[in-house]
Amino acid sequence: MVDGEISRSNGPLHGIRVLDLTRVLAGPWASQVLGDYGAEVIKVERPETGDDTRHWGPPWRDDRGGRKTKDSAYFLSANRNKRSITIDLSNPAGAGLLRDLAAKCDVLMENFRVGTMRRFELGYEDLYKINSSLIYCSISAYGQTGSRADKPGYDAMIQASGGLMSITGELDGPPQKAGVAIADIMAGMYAATAILGAIVERKKSGVGQHLDVPLYDSQVAWLANQNMNYLIGGEVPKRMGTAHPNLVPYQVFKTIDGYLMLAVGNNSQFIACCECLRIPEVAVESQFATNADRVENRDALVTILSEAFRRQDTSYWLNALTDCGVPAGPINSVENVLSGDYAVEREFVRTLPSADGGTVPTVANPVRFSRTPIEYQCAPPMLGEHTDEVLAELLGLDAVRIDELRGIGAI
Repeated sequence: MVDGEISRSNGPLHGIRVLDLTRVLAGPWASQVLGDYGAEVIKVERPETGDDTRHWGPPWRDDRGGRKTKDSAYFLSANRNKRSITIDLSNPAGAGLLRDLAAKCDVLMENFRVGTMRRFELGYEDLYKINSSLIYCSISAYGQTGSRADKPGYDAMIQASGGLMSITGELDGPPQKAGVAIADIMAGMYAATAILGAIVERKKSGVGQHLDVPLYDSQVAWLANQNMNYLIGGEVPKRMGTAHPNLVPYQVFKTIDGYLMLAVGNNSQFIACCECLRIPEVAVESQFATNADRVENRDALVTILSEAFRRQDTSYWLNALTDCGVPAGPINSVENVLSGDYAVEREFVRTLPSADGGTVPTVANPVRFSRTPIEYQCAPPMLGEHTDEVLAELLGLDAVRIDELRGIGAI
């Protein structure tokens, strides 16, 4: 592999080519998943500035010479296994290049404000005329239609307006957002699965389709049991800290020296938990006999368990609970997670070659294929690293024409 070149993968999506015009996180997360699965992903970025998240730092990566690069850790988290080309779609020649590239791709992804792609004659209807098999995925804040379609949106405001922050945090504290941009990530996962579904359907119909993936709608959809708690139970879900609305005991408990997370999911685990805590009589009390009883009498039970957990340290209880078959875990830091023995055993952290001759760490995709393993081929690309290569390879442009396009600002 030379200068960051991506070899042709033998992954399950080998032979699928993705033209990725997305920026920030939802779209790049989706295309990174597709790249991990073996698709050829061509990341299209603005000349000179590129993806916004290239500049979302510090921290910044050091290159082989120990100098700080222009790429942030944020950008590096979502852009491995891709080639980067720079095209200005507002330049007529640049838009023409994108049309030519779309004609040779299986999937196009974009997350511009609704109407932007149509303005440059790059909308789904425009590209369908030249490539009817194209799967065109649009990721936006509020979808392609409706009263909010033209509104912009970032993850934090979607977490807030889509209901997540209303159920995150302590009961007597302010609303909280999740510690990562989970609305973006989940929209990206919905987009990736939608694209896979459309690829399967295309094998039957021979025709592509337009996929509309809104961050807001995705956020609402994955509220899961909290949605149904409201629809079935009629009560508005509230913030409960680490506690679970439908299971008890299922929350963080304080020990002598720290905290642990207890996750009791059925009656047998509850009985074992009480025996482990040396309060077996609690398990047979009528007010705690079933999970429904325990939810009804949550405060009384949590008080009893809290007193028991404060008698020993975290390590003692984790070992004891594990021996009793009761699900419980430590509250680990990111450092603990990525540098512990289990991280080494499962190869959580991989190292990728970069075009500057150095390396970049990355966190492994969690999926394990038995016959077509994920290939970690190269680090997130430098801005425009593969522009000349891709235009020559896919469109047959020679160096003279590429220089002309660069001269007029199209690339």
